Amino acid sequence: MTELTRRELLEMAAAGVLVSGTATSVMAAGNDRIIVSGASGQLGELAVKDLLAAGVPARNLILVSRTPEALVPYAKAGAATRFGDFTKPESLPAAFAGGTRMLLISIGTSAGPRSVAHGHAIDAAKAAGVKQIAYTSWLGISKGDTQGIAADHVATEELLRRSAVAYTFLRNSLYMEILLPQAARMVADGKATVPKHEVRVGYVSRSDCAAAAAAVVSTPGHDNRIYDITGPALLGVADIAAAATAATGKPIAVVPADPNAPAPRSFAGPSLAFTSTAVADLTGRPATTVKTFFAENRDKLTGQGR
Repeated sequence: MTELTRRELLEMAAAGVLVSGTATSVMAAGNDRIIVSGASGQLGELAVKDLLAAGVPARNLILVSRTPEALVPYAKAGAATRFGDFTKPESLPAAFAGGTRMLLISIGTSAGPRSVAHGHAIDAAKAAGVKQIAYTSWLGISKGDTQGIAADHVATEELLRRSAVAYTFLRNSLYMEILLPQAARMVADGKATVPKHEVRVGYVSRSDCAAAAAAVVSTPGHDNRIYDITGPALLGVADIAAAATAATGKPIAVVPADPNAPAPRSFAGPSLAFTSTAVADLTGRPATTVKTFFAENRDKLTGQGR
């Protein structure tokens, strides 16, 4: 599909124009109204843009945020933009009113376990008549991870299973974006160190996660399904260094870690050491490779994008 500017997408969405280029049949002509929580956040806004690009009219979108003022361009295009805060359950009935499908983007909160806040959102969505909730969960659960970062996601998945609302679990791997500072250091130092007991991970771009999320709330066939959202390949330090060199032209020497040095803290555990084809299956296009991702973010690797 030809690249469209944000303004063009919004103008076309306001007019109800169907933008072609997706591999699946969008439910744009139906009566479904799609709630996107966290719509002004990084993942949420990407999902909104993907929904518009796929042909969902802006009038079919209910965009919920703690900062709805950031969503004014979408309101002008015809989307409903509303305040909603999962930690303030009294705000949610009005925020979700009229919605029939929902993209529930996991939040971070200091006000207790995030699963409690997610539970408020699930209860309010059910009361509003939402018939499908797609939730951005954690990849490691598919390989039995229940501790640490996985715990709240496991709890939220269980709340959804018990809600009697159709669920879709989007178990996302680590975002490829977190590799940019690491790769920038490699480029600056001309050296990359392979840690002891390295785990190679199927890092996935945030844009691919958003595209997959948009697909499951705008096309049929995803009720009570689980998708492992990963990049196309397992990546370790050597792979990251090679992609950084390809993007910048800067040679990077790959060396083993000092055997006596402590291992760096990392979320990259064994439960993340696998890949799936879900991004391609859901979106009709291959998942983004790290080589492509770094090429698109070359300025950040060289320090010019700071």
